Amino acid sequence: MEAMRPVPRRLLRDRAYEAIRDAIVAGEIEPGAVVRDAELSERLGLSRAPVREAFSRLVDEGLLESKPQSYTRVTPLVAADVRDAAAVVGAMHELVTRVAVPRLAAAHLTEMRAANERFAVAVRAGDVEAALRADDELHDVLVRVSGNRAAAATAARYTPLIRRLERQRFGEGGSCRSAGLHERLIEACAAGDVDGAVLVTAEIWRGLEELAD
Repeated sequence: MEAMRPVPRRLLRDRAYEAIRDAIVAGEIEPGAVVRDAELSERLGLSRAPVREAFSRLVDEGLLESKPQSYTRVTPLVAADVRDAAAVVGAMHELVTRVAVPRLAAAHLTEMRAANERFAVAVRAGDVEAALRADDELHDVLVRVSGNRAAAATAARYTPLIRRLERQRFGEGGSCRSAGLHERLIEACAAGDVDGAVLVTAEIWRGLEELAD
């Protein structure tokens, strides 16, 4: 498993969390699969403690479910959960977009355009992983410029639920989000059109809510 390789000793709890989360989101650990701390500890080259802490965090975030003294397993993909997550994440992105647009500099717009070019290339190549990574990089410019740490943390918490469904849909022959929507967002940002940028952002995330259907 690409995401399940040994991790450095620094920040073991966080690194264990990231490795297990990424493996779940990528489908390397499938919905319904039982996960065991002993097995994953060995794969990651860690003691059980940071893996157990990662399990607890992933349960809180909805990627794992646990029955005490019985099992811990990957949650199934539930459309309602994905819709709820997309609504929350979308609201956070609308918030940061409204704050960030007046603060954007030319360098930020260049960064967004470069990310969208990578996104478009990845979509044409059918590289879902690269497309979603570029998508994150584009929107992260607005998150970073807004400086709203609470919104960033909330989006980061619920985005993995959405990404898991996106990867599955695209693997079944679906298509990634349109680079054209990103272009419209960037144009609105470049023009300083706050309301226009927020409307495009809402359209982008509404599409993800509809993906769950």
